[in-house]
Amino acid sequence: MPPYGQSTSSLADILERVLDKGIVIAGDIRINLLDIELLTIKLRILIASVDKAKEMGIDWWEHDPSLSSRHTGSPLEQENRKLRAELEALRHERTDSQASTRPDTGDEPESDAGGGTARRRR
Repeated sequence: MPPYGQSTSSLADILERVLDKGIVIAGDIRINLLDIELLTIKLRILIASVDKAKEMGIDWWEHDPSLSSRHTGSPLEQENRKLRAELEALRHERTDSQASTRPDTGDEPESDAGGGTARRRR
């Protein structure tokens, strides 16, 4: 018999029981200054196996884009990527149109032998 009434359960057995049944840890943290509540943090922690959590109706990790490879991003992220691509296309279009529509008046300055400038005509 183990000394001091210790159980022969190993850590693995205890962990298996906790994950099978689940355990909830709840607590509140309150920060007050002169009887004025400045901050309240409510903590609720559930430790359970994935199967047990699904039994309880908890499956948020399947729908979280940062945790699931099945999601390509939220609709907001997709819209953001689309708008950035459109903005980049508009920037390229603007620089291309500025380069092709520079006015050519035919009156470009040309220096003459006297040191002044003369207009070149076509």
